[in-house]
Amino acid sequence: MISLLKIFITFFKMGVFTFGGGYAMLPILKSEAVDKYKWVSEEDLLNYYSIGQCTPGIIAVNAASFIGYKLRRIPGLIAATLGVIAPSVIIIILIALLLRQYMDNQYMQYAFGGIRVCVVALIINTVADMWRKGVKNVRDYIVFAVAVILLFAFDLSAILIVLLASGASFIPNIGSKKP
Repeated sequence: MISLLKIFITFFKMGVFTFGGGYAMLPILKSEAVDKYKWVSEEDLLNYYSIGQCTPGIIAVNAASFIGYKLRRIPGLIAATLGVIAPSVIIIILIALLLRQYMDNQYMQYAFGGIRVCVVALIINTVADMWRKGVKNVRDYIVFAVAVILLFAFDLSAILIVLLASGASFIPNIGSKKP
């Protein structure tokens, strides 16, 4: 049985190194929870992210909570959730204390600029990885294209698009492999 302390510390480390929100955390979650500890499969992780996208709250926290719950039920959920949010709370408190004093500092501006660029790279990597694993056949390509059109051309709610895409999953596959 995995100790609650190990769950907390693992998710704490993930929380420390996650800049840019839930999507930026996906590669770290994959590396730790899937590859290193084998707590969940890649498919489970994508499912948790998908569910986390549709449920209230922060996607990364929701995914951590699902993994913690799978590992140790309610105590595991609490350990993973507290572990992943604790670094943010600590960092926010420290930044709030120091921000006014150093925000105009040129080197701070450079640091934030570098972090933003890195976050974009992490998100692009995550999207590419999710694309390779999530879009497998002609139906998936069609659902993806329709979702993009609905999102950008019609500015529909992401929740509605996810629900429509879920419904589309019941349509038989046109092809079984990527074209």
